[in-house]
Amino acid sequence: MTSPAQRPAPHIYPAGLRLAGRRVVVVGAGHVAQRRLPGLVDAGADVLVIAPTATPAVEAMADAGEIRWERRGYADGDLDGAWYVVVATDAPAVNEAVSAEAERRRVFCVRSDDAERATAHTPATGRSDGVTVAVLAGGDPRRAAAVRDAALDRLRSGELRAPHFRAREGGVALVGAGPGDPDLITVRGRRLLAEADVVVADRLAPRALLDELPADVEVVDAAKIPYGRAMAQDVINETIVERAKAGKFVVRLKGGDSFVFGRGYEEVLACAEAGIPCTVVPGITSSVAVPAVAGVPVTHRGVAHEFTVVSGHVAPDNPASLVNWQALAGMRGTLVLLMAVERIGAIADTLIAHGRDGATPVAVIQEGTTAGQRRVDATLATVAEVVRAEAVRPPAIIVVGDVVAVSRGER
Repeated sequence: MTSPAQRPAPHIYPAGLRLAGRRVVVVGAGHVAQRRLPGLVDAGADVLVIAPTATPAVEAMADAGEIRWERRGYADGDLDGAWYVVVATDAPAVNEAVSAEAERRRVFCVRSDDAERATAHTPATGRSDGVTVAVLAGGDPRRAAAVRDAALDRLRSGELRAPHFRAREGGVALVGAGPGDPDLITVRGRRLLAEADVVVADRLAPRALLDELPADVEVVDAAKIPYGRAMAQDVINETIVERAKAGKFVVRLKGGDSFVFGRGYEEVLACAEAGIPCTVVPGITSSVAVPAVAGVPVTHRGVAHEFTVVSGHVAPDNPASLVNWQALAGMRGTLVLLMAVERIGAIADTLIAHGRDGATPVAVIQEGTTAGQRRVDATLATVAEVVRAEAVRPPAIIVVGDVVAVSRGER
């Protein structure tokens, strides 16, 4: 026969409390209470703090009207009307008295000094996109926090999928996936990608991200190959809207940032015209990230106080060009050229003709942040020849300015 001492302790029953508008009494206003109060405030609880003194953070919450603070010691009857009690003083007799009143009133009570005598335990909690992770670990708070953090990291990275199944509607997320390395997508972008029913992907979107998608996710190839096959923008817009209207959650996955020469706002407008909700998730733009990874700062103290990002997809002498090349040539800062490999000769000649020194250092970075990254250096006068000789192909970022010399240790 098993003796009472040998019997395993009963499991703690987890429950989610709806405390909005309900009275919660916190006795004590030290550092333990300071950690507990934000969660109670976030839950919308009507929080009464009873303590003669408080930490500056607790006092600030009272001054802001987030909580009510009565500057006195606990007295019997203070738990009248309470739904939940937190005891967090360093006086054992006070803690015992509050706990006893809570027991009489059948109010669940958390005790910071003696978990075994408490009628409720506070789990290690965290939130990510409407999911609350709460962990109890048999009275081991550090273990509970470690498990919570591991779960939250996986949720936020998208490694642990938590798709919505109730009251879910179709919609669109316009996600900038960064310059090419899949690790450079934002946490929010990866999480939304993990929820997608349909992914409409650009050629420059990191391919490794697509490999991680479940087999039931529809992937639409919206590649635009330079001077080659391309999906028309109006077809892309129609595809996004059509899938979203069918109740699908669509992620439009683009390289870099969707609003930096990515035509992303055209897709936002298409969604707005169709009445489709669209979430925009900024991405790390290749115009800054690729030079940085290749060792080139786009600004540097005493060298460049500005940098300008320019599209090179239209030649300087083309009437359709919106770039003031003469003004750019007169600037002393850094020029970052995107989509300029094909026209770098004409661009360099134009800048030199308008006064930019032909000896200005230039760095050309192909397939930045990926395994195929390579950098070739030149000057503004020689860059066209170097690009041809080195068979540089898109995608490539071209950086013009003295910051290139800094990266080579020449300044």
